[in-house]
Parts: sequence; structure tokens; C-alpha cells
Amino acid sequence: MRLATVRLGKSAVPVVAGPGGAWIGLADLLGEPVARMEEALEAITNDLPGYAKRVAEWQGATVPQPEGLLSPIVRPPTFRDFYAFEQHVKTARARRGLEMVPAWYELPVFYFSNPNAFVGDGAEVYAPAGSVELDYELELGVVIGVGGRDIAPEAAWAHVAGFTVLNDFSARDLQRKEVTVGLGPAKGKDFASAAGPWLVTRDEFADRISGETLALEMSARVNGRELSRGNVRSLYHSIPRLIAQASRDADLLPGDLIGTGTVGTGCILELGAENTGGWLKPGDGVELEIERLGVLRTRIVARPSK
Repeated sequence: MRLATVRLGKSAVPVVAGPGGAWIGLADLLGEPVARMEEALEAITNDLPGYAKRVAEWQGATVPQPEGLLSPIVRPPTFRDFYAFEQHVKTARARRGLEMVPAWYELPVFYFSNPNAFVGDGAEVYAPAGSVELDYELELGVVIGVGGRDIAPEAAWAHVAGFTVLNDFSARDLQRKEVTVGLGPAKGKDFASAAGPWLVTRDEFADRISGETLALEMSARVNGRELSRGNVRSLYHSIPRLIAQASRDADLLPGDLIGTGTVGTGCILELGAENTGGWLKPGDGVELEIERLGVLRTRIVARPSK
């Protein structure tokens, strides 16, 4: 199933793609009020086959043509972004003249980012004040469907509602300075994250999940030119282990978003601005694509003047 949040006038409406591509309101599907997608995720995740059958057989009302797509989870309860692809970590650190930290191999690490800064497919994004080094980051987003605490890796997949494409935009010049303090990143990330175009439920990937490994091709294009390519299966720390770490002595809730971190080659910082045509600038179009999840598009614009 493809779940999304669409814009209808001033309203954000959680929906599921029905037969023929029409959108079905999640409130209609569940037969109860659903103001935000996360309110429906536990029920759907606990019965993916049943809801998939209900959608396939749907003959009820559908939602009018939407005006656009918002982030699937408009405001996740929390957003934890991990740092779990070895190639990205090694290359990015080497570019700063740094060796790998041994502790990185021992446990997955993450930072909390701003759940109120999400935009959806087709949105406009601009660099924050004082930044001229705007970068994309090609990541997989994992959406929690069933909450839990101290979740064991072997039980983790059952807590996953599905997956989405994630672009954790970064202002590298701001980030470079603030991380020297030893805390963060903060304002280098605290302006925009894109997710979408929708959330595809976990049952659609049964043939791509083997043990703790999920295999999906990933790529990124700027102005139609491919710059990045990788695969989710190259994660050093698996998705079940990210979930186990995130839930250690902490409650995960339906709608919580977990980012894998950037895949190898998945950002300008790693590739080198001199090799990519420079940092992102107004007029650029960014397309992040993950197999079976679709293409997440963002337009880069100039920062509005006050």
C-alpha cells in the first residue's frame, strides 16, 4: 500500500492509494476519524494483509484530486537520523583529514533533528541565513507503525509500518563550524528535511528483506545528472539494530521517523563540490529515488528577503 498525506485547500488529509490510482481517505478506510496518518499506523501495521485486501476491493468514496503531497508524516513525533553507512562515514571523515572512530563500529549513533521542518514532494527549499554550501543527503526513512520500548532486533521488523525517501538537507558551512564544539549538528540541519512522495508499507518488500537486510537501489540526480548511487543493503548497522538502539530505554511511537543516514556517494560533501558542479543553488532541481518508493523532488530557490 502507498500511504500519503495530501493537501486539499488548507487541510492535510491522510490517504491510501486505491484501485486505479484514486486516493481513499484513511478515515473512510478505517471507519473512524483520522486527523493525522500516525493515528492509523498501528491498526494498519498490525493487519497489513487485511487492509491491503480492503483497499484492493474498495468501492466507496474517494478523495478529490489533491493540490499536492505533503510529507507522509507531516510532523513525526520524533526524528532520529542515524549515521549507519560505512562508505559515507569513511569518505566524509577522510575529506576532513580524520580517521574512523572505533566506537562507530560498536554501536549505531544518531542525532535528533527538527520534526517540524518537513516538506513533501515538489516543495521549494532554500539555504538558511549565512549559508552558501547547501547539500542534499540520500537516505531511507523508516516509519514506526507499532510503538515499543527496548525492542529486540529480531522483533524489530514487526514494528515498521513502511519506508519513504528521505532528504536530510544540510548547510555544510554552518555544520562545519558548529561540530567543532563537540555537540550537534544543529543549525546546519535545522531548516528543512524532505520526505515522500509517500510511505510504502513493509509488506510490499517481503521479497527484499532477508534476515536483517533490506535491498533497495538508491540514486540521486541534480538537474537530471546522476551524482549518487548505492543500495540500502550496504548498511553497516542494520535497520533492526537501528530500531533496537533507538528504543533502548525509550518509547518509540507510531509515526516516529528513523533515518538511515546517507548512503555511500549520497551527498555533495562526500563527492566533492569540485566534482559535482558546486553546492546546490537557486534553480537546481534535486531528485532522490529509491527502488519501489518513487522519486522525491525538491526545487532549490533563493532565500526570501524579509
